[in-house]
Amino acid sequence: MRTFLMVVQLIVSLVLIVSVLLQSGKSAGLSGSIAGGAEQMMGTKARGMDAVFSKITSVCAIMFIAVALALVAIQ
Repeated sequence: MRTFLMVVQLIVSLVLIVSVLLQSGKSAGLSGSIAGGAEQMMGTKARGMDAVFSKITSVCAIMFIAVALALVAIQ
């Protein structure tokens, strides 16, 4: 059981890393926030692939925490 959970943890962590890296940035860095990029970030929703990667990131983060807690409980 422990080995299975460790393999699941490894897979979930890799998917989480990839999904975070594939998401586009919300603003153009520091210059974007000074020039009003923060207003644009708050006013628009993620579209297309950004929405998919956002959902994948959320699900993987929840799974990562759940599996990590299960591994700690087993020990």
